[in-house]
Amino acid sequence: MCYNISVLENESALSEGRCKMKTKTNPQNKDAIQINRNLTAIMLCLIGILTNLFLGDLASWGKWPLYLDTVGTVSIAVLGGYLPGVAVGFFTNLLKSINDSSALYYGVMNVLIALAASFMAKRGYFRKPRLIARAILVFTLIGGGLGTLIPLVLEGFSFDSEALSTILMKTGFFSENSAHLTSSLIWDLADKTLTVMLVLPFIYLLPERVRKRFSFNGWMQTPLSSEATEAAKHTQSRVISLRTKILLVVSASLIAVASVATGISVRLYRNALIKDHTTVAEGAARIAAGVIDPEMIDVYMKQGEAAEGYAETKRLLTQIRDCTADIEYLYVYKIMPDGCHVIFDLDTEDMPGSPPGTVVPFEKPFQHAIPDLLAGRPIEPIITKGVYGWLLTDYEPVYDANGDCCCYAAADVSMKQIGMIERRFLVEILSLFLGFFILIFVLVRWLVEYHIILPVNSIAISADAFAYDSETARESSIERIRELQIHTGDEVENLYHAITKTSDDSMRYVADVQEKTDQISRMQKALIMVLADIVESRDKNTGAHVRKTAAYTEIILHEMRKMGYYSDMLSDSFISDVVNSAPLHDIGKIQVPDSILNKAGRLDDDEFSVMKTHTTAGKDIIKQAIALVPNSGYLNEARNLAAYHHEKWDGSGYPTGLSGEKIPLSARVMAVADVFDALVSKRSYKEPMSFEDAMKIIKDGSGKHFDPLIVDAFVSAEQEVRRVEKNFSLQTNEAGCFR
Repeated sequence: MCYNISVLENESALSEGRCKMKTKTNPQNKDAIQINRNLTAIMLCLIGILTNLFLGDLASWGKWPLYLDTVGTVSIAVLGGYLPGVAVGFFTNLLKSINDSSALYYGVMNVLIALAASFMAKRGYFRKPRLIARAILVFTLIGGGLGTLIPLVLEGFSFDSEALSTILMKTGFFSENSAHLTSSLIWDLADKTLTVMLVLPFIYLLPERVRKRFSFNGWMQTPLSSEATEAAKHTQSRVISLRTKILLVVSASLIAVASVATGISVRLYRNALIKDHTTVAEGAARIAAGVIDPEMIDVYMKQGEAAEGYAETKRLLTQIRDCTADIEYLYVYKIMPDGCHVIFDLDTEDMPGSPPGTVVPFEKPFQHAIPDLLAGRPIEPIITKGVYGWLLTDYEPVYDANGDCCCYAAADVSMKQIGMIERRFLVEILSLFLGFFILIFVLVRWLVEYHIILPVNSIAISADAFAYDSETARESSIERIRELQIHTGDEVENLYHAITKTSDDSMRYVADVQEKTDQISRMQKALIMVLADIVESRDKNTGAHVRKTAAYTEIILHEMRKMGYYSDMLSDSFISDVVNSAPLHDIGKIQVPDSILNKAGRLDDDEFSVMKTHTTAGKDIIKQAIALVPNSGYLNEARNLAAYHHEKWDGSGYPTGLSGEKIPLSARVMAVADVFDALVSKRSYKEPMSFEDAMKIIKDGSGKHFDPLIVDAFVSAEQEVRRVEKNFSLQTNEAGCFR
């Protein structure tokens, strides 16, 4: 996992959050404080709900063209955030639905307004006039725009002669739908403007400590400051965050359950509606069958309106049809092989009935039922979609005195009403689900943040910033983890305790390793010095040469870094390696014969040739050590020092005649330290040179014998060099020899 802000910034924010805690409390005390605070937030939410209900009823009682039922929602959302705002919006309409069932389906608007208010409040919309106007516009589009679509789908528009929508329609510039939408947006703009104006005083006048009481607190750890909370919330994952995964699973589950439940509910509701319409059709057809005189069927079919009793029977049939608005058509047919012979076919507003004796062909949906109809047997109701519309048809047989079916009384019930009711039911369910879905989503998000995201990310940030470089840093790091005091009571808490224990154990282990490392380092330095002393003890002329050159080398390296020379190379580890390995620069002298090494006078050419081999011998000795300890940085520098400390900047040195920066930096530094110490030291064939004269020779050798930058740094550190030279001069007066 990687973070979108640096670990140091996150750790700093977390530390700041902990610093703001005045006292440490145990989890039980924190839980009690948290419960009390959340009870306060719940009470404030109840006040917000009551405010919505009171102002909404007040506007309704006063017959104002406003709603004012979102004042509490916007107030709580702005001051408390998503969860309390959405809760107030949802439960406001849930309570309103007790007296007005349609309020439940409008609850989604209140919930969406709560989301918008919370979102905009976090971004400072309510503190700048231009942004306040934008917030009002968003609320208007939700309330006026969505609020127009819901009644259109549920009930259709109704127009009052004095309503603004009617006035707009009369202008001729607006259609029915656009007039209603424009009217709704105008009134909603006024409503939301007044709502925001009522909310603004709370935003500006309430102090921060009071405003905090509007939000729910779910801390399962030591509470963090707002900056630390944002740092712990907004971390970036390599693929997808745990929060997103959980919310996706919850959302997918809710949508899946809602889809299945909605599908089943709509299907059951449709079946219930069809059953009700079937009952209406069967009842109408049976009643109609009861008023038909079976003995007069043939007479009615031949004579029609002129037949005795035909008009009276038609009147009764008309009354049966008109007793319910669901019956679209009512008619009586005699079924014969060539088709349906009309006996009665009542006129409607849209279509005149067929005259008696007319033969109506069998429609395709009835093909399967023709054998039963010709045999005079009852058939199941049939649903058809044809030229006469979407209809449910029921045929009831009319029997004569012999029990034979002489005709059928049929009633058609329009299914169009079923489709409209079904669509309305679907919209109602979707509106209700969307509001409920948002409430559950916000609640789960709140729980996930406080129970998983904040604890886990706090642990991760503290663990990532764990410092091992010193005992103080280690103790401070483990203390930061302990101060989190995570008490979720689940696997996250188990993880926290495991990490805390592991950190404690690791701290002790690291401290032990650090102590062992320091001991090894001290032992290593001591062994190097002992080895250098062994070599030095063979050369009875060198005195404290290896110690002094090591001291001068350290001075030069630090001064060079201070002056910015070779800054890309002068790391702490490089300086440490060079200083620690400096005493080994003359390790090769161990292979030089005593007769040459301890000769009182100057060496002849052959002897000097042998003396020069101490550089290559030293290189070989160190290479053998490197083979045994391949990853030791100080040995690499010891090899460079031993092999090349007699090379010269102009290429006239030995053993290989390297020049300029081809000579390793450590060897170039040692060259200055080595020559200077030889100059100021007493020799068997000369007295020690004065400090000033030695410094002059070093300066004169700049660009010839020595690296100019190293000479510059050496001269700049003259006071420190003088102090070291004086201290060693007081300790020993042994003779020395530079070769």
